[in-house]
Amino acid sequence: MSRRSTRIKRQGIMSNITLQTFRELLAQRPFRPFRLVMSSGKTYEVRHPELAWLTRSDILIGVGETDDGIPAEFRICSLLHVATIEPLNPTASGSNL
Repeated sequence: MSRRSTRIKRQGIMSNITLQTFRELLAQRPFRPFRLVMSSGKTYEVRHPELAWLTRSDILIGVGETDDGIPAEFRICSLLHVATIEPLNPTASGSNL
């Protein structure tokens, strides 16, 4: 387990987020859902690794998941504007999905 992954587990909330941070979060098994908190205050939940895609400068988040598990649309979130990452209870509700 990497040092950053250990910090996520101990503290629960992350800041100082890099592209590598997202790679680790999306690759961890078992996957642990998380919430992105943007600098604007908006939040986006990532409940499955296949609902998030990385580019060099952005993370695309699938939102409005339908009954068949396919997102209705996606949001482009600049990595620079991700303020924190919070662990998400897999059964929690009230997201922007």
